[in-house]
Amino acid sequence: MAVTGAVMVLFLVAHMIGNLKIFLGHDSFNEYAHALRTLGEPILPYRTLLTITEIVLVASVGLHMWAAISLSRRAAHARPVKYVAKKSQAGGYTTHIMRWGGVTIVLFVIYHLLDLTFGVVNPKGFDSEPADRMVAGFDPSRWWVTLIYAVAVVMVGLHLRHGIWSAFQTLGWAKRNRYHVLRVTAAAVSVVLVLGFLAPPLAITFGVVK
Repeated sequence: MAVTGAVMVLFLVAHMIGNLKIFLGHDSFNEYAHALRTLGEPILPYRTLLTITEIVLVASVGLHMWAAISLSRRAAHARPVKYVAKKSQAGGYTTHIMRWGGVTIVLFVIYHLLDLTFGVVNPKGFDSEPADRMVAGFDPSRWWVTLIYAVAVVMVGLHLRHGIWSAFQTLGWAKRNRYHVLRVTAAAVSVVLVLGFLAPPLAITFGVVK
């Protein structure tokens, strides 16, 4: 889970930086989207590196979910009888965020791809420029899409905060004298990603970017 989670965090950072190019204008964003498809040319065929990246991401998501289910089953088998003492509310909250938050994120990603990547549910369709699809996707008249996007991104942030901290523990970095720094780091990374992903759609919905 730690390794696949790290792969996805790196992708999110790169994806966020790319999304923020919409603030530099349509041409800048379109050039970025085009560059993703032509990376490695002419040595490699069109879209080769992007396709490899997509395969790695899909594999990471699949392995991440498999690891989560496997660990959950292992924990259940290791302790088939429930503890007499009830779990703390914080522990129950975290469990629900990681479990149902993960399901929510997967469902959202599917819609997100249908909207901005494949253009199936986007007003501009697949043949439009990437920047036009983004602006149309978060048009003020489609405020509900922005709202759903915001909720999903916040869920990603909560998932990340706990996931990054858990990864620190899994990798053996969470020594007692580093607890505070690592917890702050996990929270800071999550906050930066949430704000970075929310900035473009909110700017479009409120007319800052057109």
